[in-house]
Amino acid sequence: MPKSNNHTGGMDVVSKKAASARIVHVADGIFTDIVKKSRKPSMKFPIRSLQNVKYDVKRGHFEILGKTATRTLSYNTVKTFAQSMRLLATTKNDLLDKDDIAGKREVYYNSKSWGECRFNEQPESDALLDDMEAMLAINREQLGYIPDERGGEVCGPLVVIDQDPRTRKEIKIDCTKLGTGAWSIPSQVEHLRFQTKSKLVLVVETSSLFARLVHHRYYETANCILISMSGVPTRACRRFIRRLADDQKLQVLAFTDGDPYGYCNIYRTLKVGSGQAAHINRYFCVPQAHYLGVTPWDIKDFKLEDATHPLEAVDIKRAKDALKNDPFIRHHKEWQAALEHMLKLGVRIEQQAFAKHGLNYVLEQYLPRKLKKAQFLP
Repeated sequence: MPKSNNHTGGMDVVSKKAASARIVHVADGIFTDIVKKSRKPSMKFPIRSLQNVKYDVKRGHFEILGKTATRTLSYNTVKTFAQSMRLLATTKNDLLDKDDIAGKREVYYNSKSWGECRFNEQPESDALLDDMEAMLAINREQLGYIPDERGGEVCGPLVVIDQDPRTRKEIKIDCTKLGTGAWSIPSQVEHLRFQTKSKLVLVVETSSLFARLVHHRYYETANCILISMSGVPTRACRRFIRRLADDQKLQVLAFTDGDPYGYCNIYRTLKVGSGQAAHINRYFCVPQAHYLGVTPWDIKDFKLEDATHPLEAVDIKRAKDALKNDPFIRHHKEWQAALEHMLKLGVRIEQQAFAKHGLNYVLEQYLPRKLKKAQFLP
């Protein structure tokens, strides 16, 4: 089966016809196993975990290794195998061939008509959808699947050039002229184009801090594009940031809570991807991103000792696991030092902690000092 060799920000656009052909290729192989070779059919999937990735420093993201899992039709796997086949058929016949879309939740409910091979819980269908995406080497957005979660929000000196889905007429969205709100990143972003004079993208974890920065028009002060992640950034959010940064040659800085989750889940996923999505990390990550804050050293530098929270057991475990097993953390001594210092202090700190010095301290003092100093974690 053909696979992409593209390791840049430009995503291979697979036509619906080509995607449908890949599914037929898989089905033909199973038919050949059963009818022509009289053997049990099987399907191979890349193993999606940190144990099957390496941190490719040159390319700037997690690269999947060669370990695969084989799903062979047997007494114990007959239901899962049948579900896989029905999901492939649904993808081809109902989405690709009919130029339609479906959410992950809809896939789960659609299976209720599949009789004995229906999904009992949505995590079952989600896992098989990820397997199918990895096996076909086509991201699920191009297969017609749209995410259930929001993609993120954007505000600042940026014009996004979208199009009417029916007429294909160009639509320009000025992200400084949205009243008191922000523009929501759509689930599909490959067709978007951009215009901006800014040189910086500031990516923010929490929606409340993003709202404060938008309310006070901080994007004018710093000449930056503001993007809200609202936790771990969605695939659409990451892909949007990557395309924007590549296209306009922008610096990307991330601003999260100062805790192991903010470092090892939110920021790490934004910059290099994840083990679960290793097969498509080269598209859905932002290697040029750097980490602005909050760092453990900010606690002392900004006199926030009484605005911290004790690390919980889950925080300590996450930090220690990252130090031991995460290829990205193990590569960067700066991140090892940050986590070790946090464990030594025994505390975590939130973005909103700067409100101790005043509600707007974060935009009047903290961010300007950090941007001026320009010493960011990798």
